[in-house]
Amino acid sequence: MSSSGPLRPLLSAKGLRVEFPGRRGAPAARAVDGVDLDIGAGEIVALVGESGCGKTTLARSLLGLVRPSGGTVRFAGEPLSYTGKALRAYRKRAQLVLQDPSGSLNPRHTVYDAVAEGLRIHGYAGDERAAVAEALARAGLRPPERFFLRYPHELSGGQRQRVVIAGALVLAPELIVADEPVASLDASVRGEILALLLRLRDELGLSALVVTHDLGLAWNIADRVAVMYLGRIVETGPVESVLTSPRHPYTRALLSVLPESEGDPVVLTGEPPDPARIPSGCRFHVRCPVLASGEAAGVAERCRTEDLPVLAAGADRVEAACHWARAGRV
Repeated sequence: MSSSGPLRPLLSAKGLRVEFPGRRGAPAARAVDGVDLDIGAGEIVALVGESGCGKTTLARSLLGLVRPSGGTVRFAGEPLSYTGKALRAYRKRAQLVLQDPSGSLNPRHTVYDAVAEGLRIHGYAGDERAAVAEALARAGLRPPERFFLRYPHELSGGQRQRVVIAGALVLAPELIVADEPVASLDASVRGEILALLLRLRDELGLSALVVTHDLGLAWNIADRVAVMYLGRIVETGPVESVLTSPRHPYTRALLSVLPESEGDPVVLTGEPPDPARIPSGCRFHVRCPVLASGEAAGVAERCRTEDLPVLAAGADRVEAACHWARAGRV
């Protein structure tokens, strides 16, 4: 697998925060609450966590689709500008692939028009037909001309997702942000799409942020993994290290429910807290099975009262925002 190493990251977030105003004077919801994250050239980073943890909001803020309340986003070393012209240029270089290809594709548009749309928006001056054909071929739809006049309802789920990926590739981006890219697909097709993303990285040097709730998917595709809980990354590092020797109790709980995991699944009690009312101390402490079991008795007071620092952006070692882990218990 590739590594960003000491080189300047392609995409970098520092101290990123996204808040949404509360209703009727209620506190603001801190959907992203202090995140540092780097993605290197040719690197695939998996962003994992439960639904509602803030990972999709983080992904959209990295693309400039949601303006952050604080912190910075840099692409190729330059701070992201939120003017219309700057965002338009940025979106040629960083493309979003959504989880539901049926919702991403206009049912009235042919495959050709769906893929060509980005070229037309950005005023592409080259050979449109050749660019569309090349993008479809790279996405695994061959011969591409056979698909030009088809409509989304005439395609399988996997073929529709390949069309969505082709629509991103046609602009020759440097980064793809894929939000649950295989969640809506049959198990038999998921492996094909994951293999496609890996091949695109190898052939084109593409970087990718893959947003998922599935740690098994992260294992199969990512170089690094960032585990998110209640608006903040709580564990990060090389995927093999994090997923074979997780340090944070939340990561351990997520891994325990995978079919291949040994031992009994760890069932987390309750729902994640309201992002408008983030608990004091470690934000996971109200659901932490280690704290509840008494194993963390030596650091229990710190867990409940002492916040943890934001984790490093592109750590090449495992880092965990956990008092118990930092005390050397794991």
